[in-house]
Amino acid sequence: MKVEAMFKKITVLMALLVAPVVAYFSRMGEIGFCMLHNYMARQGLILGANTLTGLIPTIYESLDVVSREMVGMIPAVSRNSSAERAALNQVISVPITPAVALADNTPAVTAPNTGDQTITSVNMTISKSKHAPVRWNGEEQRGLINAGTYMGILQNQFTQAFRSLVNQMEVDLFTTTYQNASRAYGTPGTAPFGTAGDLSDIANTRRILDDNGAPQTDLQLVLGNAGIANLRGKQTVLFKVNEAGTDELLRQGIIGRLEGQDIHQSAAIVPVTKGTGASYTTNTTGYAVGATQITLITGSGTVLAGDTVTFAGDSNKYVVTAGVSAPGTITIAAPGLLQAIPASATAMTVGNTATPNLSFSKSAVQLITRSPQMPIGPNGQAMDMAEDVIQVTDPVSGIVFDIAMYKQYLQLVYHVRLAWGCQAIKSNHIAILQG
Repeated sequence: MKVEAMFKKITVLMALLVAPVVAYFSRMGEIGFCMLHNYMARQGLILGANTLTGLIPTIYESLDVVSREMVGMIPAVSRNSSAERAALNQVISVPITPAVALADNTPAVTAPNTGDQTITSVNMTISKSKHAPVRWNGEEQRGLINAGTYMGILQNQFTQAFRSLVNQMEVDLFTTTYQNASRAYGTPGTAPFGTAGDLSDIANTRRILDDNGAPQTDLQLVLGNAGIANLRGKQTVLFKVNEAGTDELLRQGIIGRLEGQDIHQSAAIVPVTKGTGASYTTNTTGYAVGATQITLITGSGTVLAGDTVTFAGDSNKYVVTAGVSAPGTITIAAPGLLQAIPASATAMTVGNTATPNLSFSKSAVQLITRSPQMPIGPNGQAMDMAEDVIQVTDPVSGIVFDIAMYKQYLQLVYHVRLAWGCQAIKSNHIAILQG
């Protein structure tokens, strides 16, 4: 009995001594495993719950390259955050407030029955949900890791992914803006600002906005490469430091603000081919100032959205928002005709192919962006097959991109993704500078 009791005491003592040692080495093993796991994850050698964390510097370096390219439309337009909860292709109505009609002050027993307004709206949608995929298999990855080039190539792939999404947004914004402009100024085929010391191009485009009652603040001018080149090369008043008051254009090529408009450059601004419409005339109804729907009778060919048209006796260049492919009714942008069309067949001419540089009020064009919606799982959290998802913010535009990583058989794929929609909602506050 004494031996048995002594054995039990020894067993208990050993347990007390060994347990802390085992716990210590177990904990150290866990720490070592975590350190090794995180290191390998950062090198792209394994997958894990925080796989993308190690890639954040690479991702932001890629984004930094894209945000410094010729992206002019995105920072120039207004972000509509209230619509971010909308589903893909769900219609979002943006209210448009009309001008207030004045009434005479006439003494009476009761207040006059005035003040009613019809609030119209413009519909827009989150129309696109896209991802740019970057996929690697193990053998490809191993070879490039051994060569020391894997992370550099991966960074370039992320750069291209961000570029593809940003370029598509730029094109969409450019398209909706020029197709909904009120009127145009300039000479098709001739880049603006081509005459040294002459800034009448920007002045006359700004006049369209002024005549239409556009706000005097937050005005934007987004130019294509040819227009920017002429500003930098021929308008000496802008790069003479004693006249411009700054050396930014001379030293850095920066044109921050000119005649009350913030200047941007966009690679999306390119020549737009006009429709084939020819020999069109209006019907004999006649149209008053402000009319936006014009019926065409004789003539043939297409009149496209974004085409500029003029009517005999009226030098204003109106922008078509809804065209025709045969005699029918076209729609021109608000505020409509500035000069009445007489009650007789009046010739209409479609303007030549041109590059539509864009002048507008920031609030006239809306952009919605959000992450693509993942389904809600049984735990109430958004989820799909992604092993890890992070979000990164473009420091220039403020756009938040989703980065997701999916495990596959002997390979993995990264998705850079975004959902967006855009719409020009106020034609009165948009003008085209043709080039």
